Amino acid sequence: MHLLLLEDDVDLGQAVAEHLEACGHTVSWMKLCAQADQALTRMDIDMVLLDLRLPDGDALQLLKSWRSRGDKHAVIVLTARDQISDRVHGLQAGADDYLVKPFDLDELVARVDAVSRRMGIPQTPIMQTGAVALDFEHKIARLNDQVVDLTAMEWALLSCLAAHPGHTLNRQQLKTAMFQPGRSEAESNSMEVIISRLRRKLGANLISTHRGLGYRLDL
Repeated sequence: MHLLLLEDDVDLGQAVAEHLEACGHTVSWMKLCAQADQALTRMDIDMVLLDLRLPDGDALQLLKSWRSRGDKHAVIVLTARDQISDRVHGLQAGADDYLVKPFDLDELVARVDAVSRRMGIPQTPIMQTGAVALDFEHKIARLNDQVVDLTAMEWALLSCLAAHPGHTLNRQQLKTAMFQPGRSEAESNSMEVIISRLRRKLGANLISTHRGLGYRLDL
């Protein structure tokens, strides 16, 4: 899906965008109400993730204006406002779901999937590259139609690369996707080791190394 993210906090916005992209979504990230308002009319958007307190206004009023003009895009509010009355106001303004900060990124993905199913938005398709197929909904990789056993970190790195096919991602971008807060795994922290395992399991030519730049998923 193509998601419009309205969030002015740089660290949170980057983390949310990269995690959603690692799960196979396309994310357009905006930091101002005015930018989001224009994007919604000019871009093919499936769902909006809406922070409320923005430098140029209250996005709750923006949401009300969208609904008043008949806009039916799915909207999930992401905010630190955690009172029951705040949630009621958000839902009454036209939000389809309401998630309070701080939230777990995997819960956000689950909320996105749940709202998309409820509203009949097409789910993320399976990506096929040569003999490798990636099923983002179920977090499964197949080689020649056979399921390949991947660890959580292997899947996180692979799906992050798959969200940017043909583009080289640097080490920091990949680390952000792999090492999420609260995730504890008894496996090597070496990115080179994980990439080596992916090449062994899915094909030596799937991921290319670009010295000084990073890694790329080659289609």
